[in-house]
Amino acid sequence: MARDLAIDLGTANTLVCVGGEGIVLNEPSVLAMNERTGEVLALGDRAARMIGRTPAGIVAVRPLRQGAIVDYDVTQRFIRLILERVGVHRFSRPRVVICVPTAITPVERRAVTEAARRAGAAEAELLEQPLAAAVGCGLPIHEACGSMVVDIGGGTSECAILSLGGVVELRAVRVGSFDFDAAIQTHARKEFGLVIGEHTAEQVKMQIGSAAPTRGELGAEVRGRDLISGLPKTVVMRASDVRLAIDEPLERIIDAAIECVAAAPPELARDLLRDGIRLVGGGSLLRSLDRRLTDVTGLPVRVVDRPQESVVVGASRCLASYDELRALFLDN
Repeated sequence: MARDLAIDLGTANTLVCVGGEGIVLNEPSVLAMNERTGEVLALGDRAARMIGRTPAGIVAVRPLRQGAIVDYDVTQRFIRLILERVGVHRFSRPRVVICVPTAITPVERRAVTEAARRAGAAEAELLEQPLAAAVGCGLPIHEACGSMVVDIGGGTSECAILSLGGVVELRAVRVGSFDFDAAIQTHARKEFGLVIGEHTAEQVKMQIGSAAPTRGELGAEVRGRDLISGLPKTVVMRASDVRLAIDEPLERIIDAAIECVAAAPPELARDLLRDGIRLVGGGSLLRSLDRRLTDVTGLPVRVVDRPQESVVVGASRCLASYDELRALFLDN
C-alpha cells in the first residue's frame, strides 16, 4: 500500500514526512549535475557542499528560486529523486501533499503539481505554507479566534492571520534568508574589498548575525578573495556589520508583518494581543528577531520549537485529519 507523503518543497531545504513515521528526509534543495550529459551526480547535502567548488562541466543548481520553479526539467528530476530516496517506485505511487508559498502564480502551481505527478505521485495536491505552518505549531486555526504566523523561508516570507480554518489576512514578499546571505556578500565586497561565497556568508550570518543588538557580541574572521589583488584575504566582521548588511531585506519582512497586523479586523487584533505571533521557518532562527518584531508591533512574539519542521509536520497532520474525516463520512 502506498504511503501518503507530505513534502515541504522549499527554496533552501526539502523535507518529507511520511504518515505514521515522521520526518524521513531533510536535505538542501540542491542538485549537482554534469552539464554535458545531464547526469545527476549528487543530491542534497553532498550537492550543497559542491556549490562554488565545482570544476568546469559540473554545476550545483537549486531547482527553485523564491519558492518558484526556475527549471521545470530539473525540478521534476529533483522530485523524482526525492521520492525514490523515501522508497517510492512504480508499484507504490503515493498521494502527495506539497507545501508551496502563497506568492507563486497559478502557472507555477500547475508546474509543481505536474512535476510531482510525472515524478511518480498518484495524486499531487498543494497546500499553502502559512496554513500548514499554523497547524504544525499547534495553533487553534479552526476556532473563532485569530492566530498569526510569520514564515521566513529561504526565498519567500509570508505573514498570515488565520481564523475558522482559513486565511483572513496575508502579506507575502519574495524575500528570505538567501537575501540575507546575498546582502552580507555585497557588504563584504563594498566595505572590506572581500569576495566571499554564499556558503561563507551563511556561516557568518549563523555565527554573529542578529536582528537587534545583543549582549556580548563578538566578531568573526571571514576568509575570501581580495577584490583588488585576487589573493586570499582574512578580515574581521563585527555583529554590527552583519546587522547593517541585512537591514534592508529584514525591514521588508518586518513591514509585511506590520501591514498584516494593521489590516486585521478589530476582534482578531484583540486575539493577537493575547496570543501573539509565532515565528516559523529557517529564517526565524536569526538572533533577536522575536524581540525586534515585538518592539515594532507591540505583540508577544515567539519562535516555535523546530521552526524548520513546522510546515511539513502541519501538512502531514492535514493529511491525517482528511483521512479521518473521510472514514467518518463513509461509515455514516
